[in-house]
Amino acid sequence: MTDAAPPCYTLYGAPGSGATPVHAALTLIGAPVRTVDIAPWEGEAERERAGEVNPARQVPALRTPEGELLTESAALLIWLGDRHPQAGLAPALDHPLRGQYLRWMSYVATQIYALFWVRDEPSRLVPDAAAQPAMLERSAERIAHCWQLMDTQMRAITPAGAPYLLGDAISMLDLYVAVASRWTPRRARFAKEAPHLMAAVRRVDAEPRLQAFWAERFPFTADDTVEP
Repeated sequence: MTDAAPPCYTLYGAPGSGATPVHAALTLIGAPVRTVDIAPWEGEAERERAGEVNPARQVPALRTPEGELLTESAALLIWLGDRHPQAGLAPALDHPLRGQYLRWMSYVATQIYALFWVRDEPSRLVPDAAAQPAMLERSAERIAHCWQLMDTQMRAITPAGAPYLLGDAISMLDLYVAVASRWTPRRARFAKEAPHLMAAVRRVDAEPRLQAFWAERFPFTADDTVEP
């Protein structure tokens, strides 16, 4: 007789997508996870597949070991941090930086990540093909500006001398920023606009427990390599 397999999460979402920080968090937590790759931005067939899981036809989505379906990347990260406190990836409810943690997790989701819904398929909001390049350029500038605003304000929040955004240990916020910073307008621009954030991001990139994960699910490219 063998022991039963431990409860497993099921994560829906393609490599490099918003599912990536969630998968990275589960890797650090050490929780078993089954991945189902779905990329809604690649066409109607993939959106239909996503719709079978999430009526919004978006990923990431997470099926818990109990069978509950959860969506929205920031919510998944916050929930996992609270569910697995032993991993130390989220400030506790009574931690002095809990409010700032929730603030900036929501900021990345609403001010930066949300813009990719239209960037992935510009015709959703800009049906005129001739106008779409301007929308893509302006939205990229908006993302860069949002990173700059976050960087300026996080300087006053990060504890003095701390290697990560919220202190001495890697957090869900570090994971979220590290992945999102690899999207448009890419790492070189991110490093220019947000050098304080970039310092923490470099440590996330180099986290020994994530090296095999990065290589398999979101390999680094020349665009991710930014000289000091």
